[in-house]
This record gives sequence, structure tokens and C-alpha cells, in this order.
Amino acid sequence: MKRATVSIAVGALLLGSGATAYAATDTAVPESVKVPAGNERVATYRGEGVQIYGCANGAWALIQPAATLSHRGRAIALHSKGPVWTSTVDGSTVGAAAVPGATSPRPNAVPEVLLKANLNTGDGVFGEITYVQRLKTRGGLAPAGKCANGAQTAVQYSADYAFWVAK
Repeated sequence: MKRATVSIAVGALLLGSGATAYAATDTAVPESVKVPAGNERVATYRGEGVQIYGCANGAWALIQPAATLSHRGRAIALHSKGPVWTSTVDGSTVGAAAVPGATSPRPNAVPEVLLKANLNTGDGVFGEITYVQRLKTRGGLAPAGKCANGAQTAVQYSADYAFWVAK
């Protein structure tokens, strides 16, 4: 089972490695996922990959995301279980937890969310991140209906990830 998860994750990273450049722009962000005052956005990257689901008790549950974040066609970070983002440029990481109530539903897509950093390592790009926003989501929802216990599936998704630091 773990072997299949790793294989799916590696496949997602390969799929995501061809991601196109994304220019960070301010767009209408739902109130529920806005970052508190006192923080400034330092980067926005396009993430492409999969949401990996496992079946337990006849229902799908998220196991982990597996995505590559890119800028101008260059892989910048890997996104994995935690959630954690690891820079492929300098090895720094940021881990984060969803802010309770800070979600915005998206039709036919995983929700937009606001996450507060709870782990920073390294002096690089993610070393001082305070908040992460997942915006403009597409796809990634768990399959509908019942499933066979132990089954796994990967559902393609994309999102914009905005990274913030304290002013």
C-alpha cells in the first residue's frame, strides 16, 4: 500500500514538473481565506499534482497531496503530507495547519484554504513564512460513492499557493 502511494506521488511530481509560469496578481480573495494584517505576500506559485485518497470503511479519505509548485517553468517546491512545502532550490520548508473556519468552497474542486505556519526550517524561501493560501483550486475532490476498503486513487488538481511573511 505504501509502495503504491509513493509511486502515485512520484507520478504527480513528474506531471507537475511541466507546470507553466504563473504571474502573481492580486485577485478577489474570499474574506474567509484572507491573511491577517501585518503580513505581506512574498511569492505565489502554481501547484499541479494530485490529491491521494484511500478507502476506509467504504469511504474515501485524504491521505496526502503530491504536487510540484513552479514559477516560470522551473520547479520551486514540492508539496506533500503535513501539509509541507519544501523548496527544491534551497531545501527550506514550511509546514502549516488550516485556520479553523478559513475555507471557501469551490464548485467541483478542493476548497480554498488559509493555513498558518507551524514549522519553518532553513534560511531560504520558506524559512520565515507565516501563512499560506491555497487559491484558484481546480479538481482534486474525492471520488463520489462507496469504495473497496484498502483501495487508493489519485485525483489531479491544481491551485495557486500564496506565501506570506510578517512585516
